[in-house]
Amino acid sequence: MKVSLDKELCLGCGLCVEVCPEVFEMDDDNKAQAKVDPVPPEAEGSCREAADQCPELAIKIEED
Repeated sequence: MKVSLDKELCLGCGLCVEVCPEVFEMDDDNKAQAKVDPVPPEAEGSCREAADQCPELAIKIEED
């Protein structure tokens, strides 16, 4: 599973980092970014939850 973020949509709320810190982190512009690729199998559930909870739908998941 791969994950990407649309920096144009990201508000920088940090919810994804709270829900799935194994995959997401904040960058220097206070926008979320993925720090791993691909998503580790043990983090797939929380990564999907982060995508579902993103208020701007900025997280896109690509299944293998």
